[in-house]
Amino acid sequence: MRLDPFAGAYLSDPAHVWRRLLDESGGVRHDDELGLWLITRHADVRRALGDVATFGNALTLAPVYDVCPEAMGIVARIDAPPTTAAADPPVHPRTRRALRATFANTPERVEHRYGAIVRRRVDELVSRLVARAGGRADLVAEFTTELPLLVVLDILGVPAEDVGRVRAWADGQIALIWGRPEPAEQVRLARGLLEFWRYCQDLVAARLDGGRYGDDYVGQLLAHRDGDDEVLTVAEVSSIVFNLLVAGHETTAGLLAHALDQALSCPDRWREIGADPQCVPAFLTETLRFAPAIDGWLRVTRRPVTLGGVTVPAGARCLLLIGAANRDPAVFARPEQFDPRRPDADGHVSFGHGPHFCIGAALARLEAQVALTRLAEAIPGLRLAAGHRRSYKANVAFRAHRSLPVVVDVAVSSGAPAAPVAG
Repeated sequence: MRLDPFAGAYLSDPAHVWRRLLDESGGVRHDDELGLWLITRHADVRRALGDVATFGNALTLAPVYDVCPEAMGIVARIDAPPTTAAADPPVHPRTRRALRATFANTPERVEHRYGAIVRRRVDELVSRLVARAGGRADLVAEFTTELPLLVVLDILGVPAEDVGRVRAWADGQIALIWGRPEPAEQVRLARGLLEFWRYCQDLVAARLDGGRYGDDYVGQLLAHRDGDDEVLTVAEVSSIVFNLLVAGHETTAGLLAHALDQALSCPDRWREIGADPQCVPAFLTETLRFAPAIDGWLRVTRRPVTLGGVTVPAGARCLLLIGAANRDPAVFARPEQFDPRRPDADGHVSFGHGPHFCIGAALARLEAQVALTRLAEAIPGLRLAAGHRRSYKANVAFRAHRSLPVVVDVAVSSGAPAAPVAG
């Protein structure tokens, strides 16, 4: 079976495609039309994520299609050095040390440093939804994309008036790299990406020129650098900000949308979350396994490697199908069943594995946990609008909902969620 991430079944039921690929490919196969090696088995995906000597990151942020010359000329002007997702040793270990030293990446540190920001932003958005009582809303547009973006902008110290621009730039980067836009759209998105990079450079430069770094994350990075280019260069600080302004909210937005989709698809699940907030962490872990926000990730082989009896040559671009790996029956019992009580859900690879494990995993979990708990408490009658059909944006990496229309019913008690309404 071939993989078409831009059309057909993959935009409505990717799990069907993952299942077929797991059954038919033996775990590794070359997709001639995409020009990518598809890796689907859990053991192979986990190895590729962790084995940086064999699987490099240099092309992780390179588009998967032929970019038109005009757009490519614009992208070539973006001189952001690789620091995180696209970096390999020796650069990545050094920049990763800076991230670990400055960005809260354990539950305790995240709660201490960012907990108040998360709760304030959740309360603001929940209150706005409650004010829509009796009406309808789109949770994607009005909640799941808003919350993580507002949180990361607060953490980084980005001015509130720039929210709209940053969201548009981040969405554009994802569409340009992992989508398949038409040439005219490629040019528009490339111009936006260049503007985005210059914005991040200006943000960092303003702190340096002012002589006072501030207490936000940009300031903490500059303080950690302390003028030493062997720790981080100024361009690398700008590049980290550039990457965090995308990775810091898009993946969390996806996790939150998938979690709400799964919870609201079954009234019993939503009722349980409202009655017992202690069940939310396990619910989120199963969401990460069952419906990852990033279901495909790119690597390039640095040397020949044999996986599942198939030899992949050096210099080959590989698409690690995280969504398929999370449904591998060799690792997960009843993989097609969403079961928050399953004992094996922690085996998912949705946050990656090894040196590139997601630095923001603990923050993403906190945001999603607080959001689900507060929403279920404030709007126990929240329910999906009848007739809604699940659909995702065309993308080879990010599994993003197009919409999540709901009815906002605050009158329903937590003990008896209402049935979906017509329309």
